[in-house]
Amino acid sequence: MLVDSHCHLEYKGLVDDQDGVLARAREAGVKAFLNISTKREEWDQVVGTARGNPDVFASVGVHPHNADQHLDLTREELLEATRDPKVIGIGETGLDYYYDHSDRAAQQRLFRIHINVARETGLPVIIHTRDAEDDTLAILSDEMGQGAFPALIHCFTASAEFGEQVLELGLSISLSGIVTFKNAKDLQEVARTVPQDRLLVETDSPFLAPVPHRGKSCEPGYVRDTASFIAELRSESLEELAAYTTRNFFDLFSKAAV
Repeated sequence: MLVDSHCHLEYKGLVDDQDGVLARAREAGVKAFLNISTKREEWDQVVGTARGNPDVFASVGVHPHNADQHLDLTREELLEATRDPKVIGIGETGLDYYYDHSDRAAQQRLFRIHINVARETGLPVIIHTRDAEDDTLAILSDEMGQGAFPALIHCFTASAEFGEQVLELGLSISLSGIVTFKNAKDLQEVARTVPQDRLLVETDSPFLAPVPHRGKSCEPGYVRDTASFIAELRSESLEELAAYTTRNFFDLFSKAAV
């Protein structure tokens, strides 16, 4: 049994056939789904889908792309949103300097607000980072120095050095279908070396469909294809990888296991 630790069930390509998407994933062996929010306007819908499905959980947060539209977001508002029983994570948040859709200072401020709430609640912060390794690591190191908090780098595509550094800080790493791409040789090397107790798998659906589904809208059920590929990279069986990545999910997102 597998977990899709990061999907966007409210996005076009999934929300149009949400029941069918979930049914196909369950048939593929997916036992739990973390439905991720990227802006405040999505929170009610994301949480509502989780409330309607016992195996679906929710996160609340603001993606760095949307930081400029959330300059008024407060720690208290985010904290209040985490009180719902189905909210098990905070994010996605982080830094994206590749697109620079939002002011970098605004991204950094919101990233720290999410971390502050993660520290207070014990809920993991779900981190997006792209072309921002130095600042991401600097913020994580600084914030860890003020008190530990659980965290995950989702859809990991960064350097091996960055991977080693965030693992040293106590973070976990989640791999998406990108690891199956032919040009992802460096990422495949990282995938071979992540410790068993720090590895999760995800789809980031409806984006980044893994081989052999390239060109299609990605679905949570495709996490099985990504997991199979990673298991082969690591010379493990799919059953073994599924068992420990599922265990890691419920250990990290412990509110889901209550």
